[in-house]
Amino acid sequence: MYLPTAFKQDDIQVQAELIRQYPLGLLITHGPDGFEANPIPFLVDIDTAGQLTLRAHLSRGNAQWKSLAADGQCMVVFQGEEGYVSPSWYPSKKQNGGKTVPTWNYITVQVSGEATLIDNSDWLLTLLHELTTVHEGGQREPWSVSDAPENFIAAQLKGIVGIELIARKTEGKWKLNQNRTREDVSGVIQGLREHQGPQSGLASSMAKANSLK
Repeated sequence: MYLPTAFKQDDIQVQAELIRQYPLGLLITHGPDGFEANPIPFLVDIDTAGQLTLRAHLSRGNAQWKSLAADGQCMVVFQGEEGYVSPSWYPSKKQNGGKTVPTWNYITVQVSGEATLIDNSDWLLTLLHELTTVHEGGQREPWSVSDAPENFIAAQLKGIVGIELIARKTEGKWKLNQNRTREDVSGVIQGLREHQGPQSGLASSMAKANSLK
């Protein structure tokens, strides 16, 4: 990934938090028919040594698992807040004779390594319990795997394959106008809040990255 120093985010905990907030990662592999990509919800873990691991599952009907079986090398891309930035939001536009162009601000994390396929019902059941606990947490009446009949869940488990990816490389890019003046950054934050709404997540991330309110 093209990664200018100003936008580089090396903190593994910050990267992991982005994945937790935006867990639908784009799983990219290369198989006999070329590149394959599928959006898959992932769980992320970090051990005491700072090793990041991703866990997920694929439907057996999704042939991508066969590509992973042949070659486990893959990449997962997680996309956070993003948005268009208009040159009209830069105060410097009036000062430099209009020598300003549009750009796009965004946050992204890329994780690459070798994935292992797991065909173990206990491992898969644990994964499903964790996924539903995370994503049902905000529901008025949270659904649990145990709400469904055991034989039904057992049949469902036969239709999926587990994936465990131990990251060999993680890259975080927080492209949030860190290369601009504070005045320009403030102008973009204001523009985003007017365009995306006062609670704009991108504007908030820009403020945090540039130590602004």
